[in-house]
Amino acid sequence: MACYILIFALLFFSWAPFLALAQPFKAVNLGNWLVTEGWMKPSLYDGIPNNDLLDGTQVQFLSTKLQKYLSSENGGGTVLVANRPSASGWETFRLWRFNETHFNLRVFNKQFVGLEDQGNKVTAVSDTVGNSQTFQIIRNNDDRNLVRLQTSNGQFIQASSETVVTADYVGSGWNDSDPSVFKMTIVNSLQGEYQLTNGYGPERAPQVLQDHWNSYITEEDFRFMSENSLNAVRIPVGWWIASDPTPPKPFVGGSLKALDNAFTWAQKYGMKEWGESNIQETVAVIDFLAERYADKPGLAAIELMNEPMAPGVNLDTLKKYYQAGYDAVRKHSENAYVILSNRLGPADSKELLSFASGLKRVVIDVHYYNLFSDSFNSMNPQQNIEYIYNQRASALATVTTTNGPLSFIGEWTGEWAVSGSINARLPELRQGSTGCVWACHIWMGILGLSVCSQPLESQMDD
Repeated sequence: MACYILIFALLFFSWAPFLALAQPFKAVNLGNWLVTEGWMKPSLYDGIPNNDLLDGTQVQFLSTKLQKYLSSENGGGTVLVANRPSASGWETFRLWRFNETHFNLRVFNKQFVGLEDQGNKVTAVSDTVGNSQTFQIIRNNDDRNLVRLQTSNGQFIQASSETVVTADYVGSGWNDSDPSVFKMTIVNSLQGEYQLTNGYGPERAPQVLQDHWNSYITEEDFRFMSENSLNAVRIPVGWWIASDPTPPKPFVGGSLKALDNAFTWAQKYGMKEWGESNIQETVAVIDFLAERYADKPGLAAIELMNEPMAPGVNLDTLKKYYQAGYDAVRKHSENAYVILSNRLGPADSKELLSFASGLKRVVIDVHYYNLFSDSFNSMNPQQNIEYIYNQRASALATVTTTNGPLSFIGEWTGEWAVSGSINARLPELRQGSTGCVWACHIWMGILGLSVCSQPLESQMDD
């Protein structure tokens, strides 16, 4: 199934107890360690066969004979046709990857393409998948964008006319006039841990991830960070960590041991840590992690979610979830901070203040990027810096109130569209933050801080 991972976070520290979690925290995000993110290390996916067709990839199929796109009529619930001169939602199919060559095709209304009553008529009416809804994508050796779709009956889907799409072609040619040949366009793709483990499969994925966990972040990184004035780390974790060592498939066990190592290293080098997980099992996972690490001197905080998006995430629903997550933490720890991520998108940055003010040891997390808006492209380095001093400082002040929750710049980036200017920004960010803590998005093992170029994915699709 296609999966987008929502994330929550823990902040761990390991100073002597009498320091009472001294502030400010200067943190770095250990992204792509215990939750893999393809944009941060694309080479992790290089060994996957057909790695451009990972689970969740969206594709479109153009009939080379008709020069029209396959379409799920009405978005699903009826037949497939091949009569669209251009492609949009109804002409887009999401891949559910069964193995490296076999896929289910999900349409706009979330039904699956299949054969009607085991016959040869191609429809999109099923809410479940089986042999009749599983297709082998056969790619042309000379042009991998040319494909044929073989069905469970051994024959191929063909568009014999704009209104007749059937699964009864038995030829083997690749001519443009062949009704079973389609030009496949990849519209969108995903590279998360689900895609990684699903792509490698149960035989190879455990070793691939074990090698990654053992090498991507090591004890030496913690020592180096500590020696360079960082006193905290932010560690994303997947919701499946609560089921380690036997998480639900396709995920593989082992990340919990790596997280245990992080606590040990943090305590050894006088640091604290912070990690993350998924929304479906969030409260149970929060409870699990809070109970497991509550007595560790390195546990500073637990962030309940990373970057909920407005308007997709309703504010009232988010508050109910935050309350449940807060209660789960407080079952096991009175001292750990609970961090609440502000919604991204069209949302009021102050919308959590009144809610958070009624809770103990709570922090509001905000993320600032001079990268994902065209308004920054025309600014020179000094103008970007002045923006931080003025507009960013003003924005941060709105979520920093007397006797209210603390503030936390949970993610920022040193990269923007001005070449060679990252070093000019670091001192300003160090001076400009207030309240609890700041954290660069990515740890790369050089000079303590490095570039973070985009926020974590925060959507879920089943």
